[in-house]
Amino acid sequence: MRNKSKKKKFEILEQVRIEEMVAEGKCLARHNNMVIFVGGVAPGDVVDLRITRKKKSFMEAEAVAFHELSELRVQPFCEHFGTCGGCKWQHIGYDTQLFYKQKQVKDNLERIAKVPLPEFDPILGSEKTRYYRNKLEYTFSNTSWLTKEQIQSGQEFDRNALGFHIPGRFDKILDIKHCYLQPDPSNAIRLEVRAYAKQHDLPFFDIVKQEGYMRNLIIRTANTGEVMVIVQVYEDRPEVMEALMQHLATTFPEITSLQYVVNSKGNETFHDLEVVCYKGLPYIHEDMEGIKFRVGPKSFYQTNADQAYELYKKTRELANLTGDELVYDLYTGAGTIANFVAKQAREVIGIEYVPSAIEDAKINSQINNITNTTFYAGDMKDILSDELIERHGRPDVVITDPPRAGMHEDVVKKLLQVHPNRIVYVSCNPATQARDVDWLSEKYDVTRVQPVDMFPQTHHVENIVLLTAR
Repeated sequence: MRNKSKKKKFEILEQVRIEEMVAEGKCLARHNNMVIFVGGVAPGDVVDLRITRKKKSFMEAEAVAFHELSELRVQPFCEHFGTCGGCKWQHIGYDTQLFYKQKQVKDNLERIAKVPLPEFDPILGSEKTRYYRNKLEYTFSNTSWLTKEQIQSGQEFDRNALGFHIPGRFDKILDIKHCYLQPDPSNAIRLEVRAYAKQHDLPFFDIVKQEGYMRNLIIRTANTGEVMVIVQVYEDRPEVMEALMQHLATTFPEITSLQYVVNSKGNETFHDLEVVCYKGLPYIHEDMEGIKFRVGPKSFYQTNADQAYELYKKTRELANLTGDELVYDLYTGAGTIANFVAKQAREVIGIEYVPSAIEDAKINSQINNITNTTFYAGDMKDILSDELIERHGRPDVVITDPPRAGMHEDVVKKLLQVHPNRIVYVSCNPATQARDVDWLSEKYDVTRVQPVDMFPQTHHVENIVLLTAR
């Protein structure tokens, strides 16, 4: 009789050379004319591969042994590399990261857009390759992820963790000792909150059983030196919260906005919940050319502020504003680009789906005495209507910075109908950007392409395309 419990044996391919980096940060190899996608390797590595997934046109695999190491490799600087889901390109030198990010943009535009392209501008690298983020979100868990080494050691480990989700596991958190993503006092605050919770027996949350107290910690650091900390807990226990808040306020006087949320929902999102400000102001400020941007606990702001400034400067340059133009800023978010370019435009109309973001956008205009902006909240394909264009006029320039899914087809059709002189398309997903460029090529030529690296040590890349009306 066949043993049904016997596990399927995964095929091992020996001495396979990794060829190049491709989409989503994975590398590509070939075997018998079959494409194989592999994570955690570098072009030039020679490895043994265990096949983990087989399809008709490709396979996925993991490296189980290394015979030769690529010359492109560098020593990862973080002890959590390989387990943590962030910073997956730490083993690749930064110049190599930039090369493959630029290549990713080029490949997408050539393969998907299939339009005549100018020579690309060299990718704008980030001056900071560590400690560049202004926001991190940590999760508490009473069942921390154990590494293979920890499991094999046979030791008992404290399972309370404060850190990041393991990729693909909603219920497992890796306890983080030091994170290289956000500058001080981020690490110190996280470690102190963790130590305080353990010392005072505050239960770390159990996501499966939906019980516990300590749930989530958000730290935001601004280029003005202001610091926001938001502690999220599962139950309303005023005396416990008062003691924790007082401890943080005393230990870290540099916190300018100390807040907390009681969240007894099934997930950590709190956009629909009250955020209580315990100390300081309920927001912090980022600064760009003297323009202040107010960032609240629910606000969106680019997480690499220094590089966002470079991105917006390049966007403004490509928009080629003289002061006479009517600009439509689609997917305006908190109005960052809209307010940033307002001084160089006659009028800026910003449109965004999230109502709270539009309120932020209006406040950002108000506190900077910017009077030539108007903002609308609602679904882009509904708001960008004939009525709106009749009210404000046909735009001379459109700046669009859509989410990863790109623009809705109806929005593209409206742009083709309205036919502005220039469209500056900012994207965090070169694949959907290339699709939209293909649609817009009916009436537009691509005249500039400018990749920008916002997230060193990852495969993510932003790209700006200038489309000029024919």
